[in-house]
Amino acid sequence: MSKPASSISNAYQGYRQPHRGDSDEILVRAGRGSPCGEYLRRYWQPVALAREVEDVPRLIRVLGEELVLFRDGSGRYGLVHKQCPHRRASMEFGVCEDDGIRCCYHGWLFDVDGSILEIPGQPQANAELVMRQTSLGAYPVREFRGLVFAYLGPIEEMPEFPVYDTLEIEGQTLVPYRADYRCNWLQVLDAILDPIHTSFLHSRMSRAQFSEGMAEIGELLFYEREMSFLGSNVRRVGDHVWVRVNELVLPNYTQAGAAFSADGTRPIYYGRTAFSRWVVPLDDENTTAFAWAIFGDRADPEEYNTPEGPELIEQGERLDRSYEERQRFPGDAEAVEGMGRIADQKMEHLVPSDKAIIQYRKRLRKLCRDLEQGIEPSHVTGSWPNPIPTYGGDTVLRVPRQAGGDNALLTEIGERVMQIQFEAESMSGAARDEAVIAALKSLEAKYQS
Repeated sequence: MSKPASSISNAYQGYRQPHRGDSDEILVRAGRGSPCGEYLRRYWQPVALAREVEDVPRLIRVLGEELVLFRDGSGRYGLVHKQCPHRRASMEFGVCEDDGIRCCYHGWLFDVDGSILEIPGQPQANAELVMRQTSLGAYPVREFRGLVFAYLGPIEEMPEFPVYDTLEIEGQTLVPYRADYRCNWLQVLDAILDPIHTSFLHSRMSRAQFSEGMAEIGELLFYEREMSFLGSNVRRVGDHVWVRVNELVLPNYTQAGAAFSADGTRPIYYGRTAFSRWVVPLDDENTTAFAWAIFGDRADPEEYNTPEGPELIEQGERLDRSYEERQRFPGDAEAVEGMGRIADQKMEHLVPSDKAIIQYRKRLRKLCRDLEQGIEPSHVTGSWPNPIPTYGGDTVLRVPRQAGGDNALLTEIGERVMQIQFEAESMSGAARDEAVIAALKSLEAKYQS
C-alpha cells in the first residue's frame, strides 16, 4: 500500500516527537481528597469477592486507601481503617469474634461500625470515657450475590444500593469473579465505550476470540443519557443485522452483550448482558474489575461456566499467560496495560469512533468539579426504583440486504432497536420483556415484507 502524499513529511519523526505526555490528572487520580477519588466515594463500590473473606481479616486497598475487611462470628461484614486508634497496631492481625474484631496488641474490641465495645485492663471510668470519645474508622458494607460492596463517602450522603435488572432475570447463573489490571482505572473503563475495538483486538488482529461475526465493522451509534452512556455497533452478518450494545452507568458500572452465545447468524430478540462489572481503582496504578459472569438463555451458554470462563468473557483470553502467548494473542489486559501504569491521555489522537469516550470524560470532569464546589452527584436510584433498567445486550434480526447500499439501513435499524428499548424502560420484568420482544419481531417483519 502506497503512502498518502501528505504523510511523506511525517516519516521518521521519532527524534522530534515527544515520548511521553501529560495524563488527565483530574480523572486518573483516585485517592482520598482527589476530585475523582471523592466523586467515586459517593457510590457503592465492590471491594472483594465474598469467598475471599474467611475467618481471618483481609488487608485490601481501594481508592488509594489500605483497609481491613473482615466477617465476624455472627456473619456480619466490617471494613475498617488499618491502624487501631490505641497504639496504631494493624487490624489485619486482629481476631474476628462473634460481635466484632479484636486488636491483637491490647485486646480492644470493635464493632463492625467502628465503635469500641471493650477496653480490657483499664479502670471502668477511663474505658467508658475513651469509648465515648474514640472509634475505629469504619465504612458501611453489604454482601450481594457473592460480591462485597462498601460505601466510602460521607455517611450522610450514602445512596440507596442499586440493583440492576439484568441481575434479577430468572433462570440465570451469576458467577462472581475479579480481574486485576496493572494500570490506571480510566484506561480499563474506556474500553466499554469503544465498541469498534472488538472488531480488531478480539477478532482481526490474532484470532476470533469470541465469534467471526464480531470482525465486521458496522455502523456506530452513541447515546448520552442522564446516568449512562451507550455505544452500539450495528453489524451486517449475512442476512442478519446484529445490534450489540455496550453500556456504562455512572460512575463505573459496565455491561455488554454476550461473549459467546451471539454471533450474528441467528435471530436474538432482546438478549441481555453476559457480564456485569465495576471497574474499581485500587490506587492510581492498579485496578480490579469486580463482576459477575452471567450464564443462561439470555446471556452466555452454561457450557462456558468453567473456571476459565469468566476470564474469557472478561477479555477474550485467559489472564495468566506467558509473555509469548500475550504477544501472539493479546486481549484487553495487554491493550490497556501496554499504555503504561498511567496513560498519557494528552498524547492521544481521538477520532469520531471515540465520541463516547470524549463525552464520558467530559461529563466526569464536570461532576468532579461540581463536587469540589459542593454539588453532590446524582444517583441512578434517584431516577429509577430498583431494579434499574439497563440496555447492554444483543439483538439480531433477519433483514436481507437491500439494493443501493447497507449503511443507512444499519443505522436506521440500530436507532429503532434502541428506541424500542427506551420506550419500554418504565416497565419492568416480564411486561418489559414482552413489549420489547414483540416490537422487535414487528420491526423484523417490516423489513422482510
